[in-house]
Amino acid sequence: MSVLLLLQISLIIGGAIFLYMLIKLWMRKKGIEKNTNVIAIGLIGGFANFCDTLGVGSFAIKTAGYKQFKLLDDKDLPGTMNAQATMATVFQALIFLTAVNVDLTTLLSLIVAACAGATIGARLVSNFDRQLIRLIMTGALFVVALLMFAGQFHLFPLGGDALGLSGEKLMIGIIGNFIFGALMTVGIGLYAPCMTMIYLLGMNPLAAFPIMMCSCAFLCFFSSGNFIQKEALNSRAALVVAVTGSIGVFIAAFIVKSLDVEMLAWLVSFVVLYTAVTMLRSWQQGRKEAMIESNAQ
Repeated sequence: MSVLLLLQISLIIGGAIFLYMLIKLWMRKKGIEKNTNVIAIGLIGGFANFCDTLGVGSFAIKTAGYKQFKLLDDKDLPGTMNAQATMATVFQALIFLTAVNVDLTTLLSLIVAACAGATIGARLVSNFDRQLIRLIMTGALFVVALLMFAGQFHLFPLGGDALGLSGEKLMIGIIGNFIFGALMTVGIGLYAPCMTMIYLLGMNPLAAFPIMMCSCAFLCFFSSGNFIQKEALNSRAALVVAVTGSIGVFIAAFIVKSLDVEMLAWLVSFVVLYTAVTMLRSWQQGRKEAMIESNAQ
């Protein structure tokens, strides 16, 4: 059995177990959640996962939409969004595993590193100041975005066509994905940083997609399973986006796979810039909330 096939089987089995657990929870809670606006949540979730497949990320879009229209209780947001992301990332991973012939050593190393970061590194990172992390990531992403745009205008050599890493570059990739996996525990998404790292290490921009999507798919099995066991989510909202989000993934995947390398490089540049702006807004919002809390005391 090939490693690629083993990964695909693992994703399918993991997705099936997740759906079984989610449906069981929905059967228990369907009376409580009967007033959930599945149409609005389904549309927002589908669009968010469409953007997620392009590398933009879905959590910020979902959070803004759900809060704006008061669709979900705030306490259910983290668990619901993690569960909503699970099937979407499974489909993303399955689609992009066969879309580009990424070196398997690189792929497996970075997937394992991300999962290890989310479990081992989380103990350390969870004690860090979230606001400081956001500020550091914002500055780093803005600098990288500038470098990427400079590269696109041929002012600075950047990017490449490699489909794998070796030696020092592979070690940098492993360390980077370990850190990105750990940062997910404090709400910093893996997609944009991972995409940035892959591009800066001289790989083909398309190679970032199977790496970051497989990393997140396997991470979601653990995070979503934990939320389901604690019943800390809206299962009805999670189920509807498991459907609409998957549809969004298939539409976006067709767009990404049809782009040439140069267009993908532009896409990556804009994704990094967008993520930097989003991170800055999260930092500003956190600062505002801290000031309000301080004044209230």
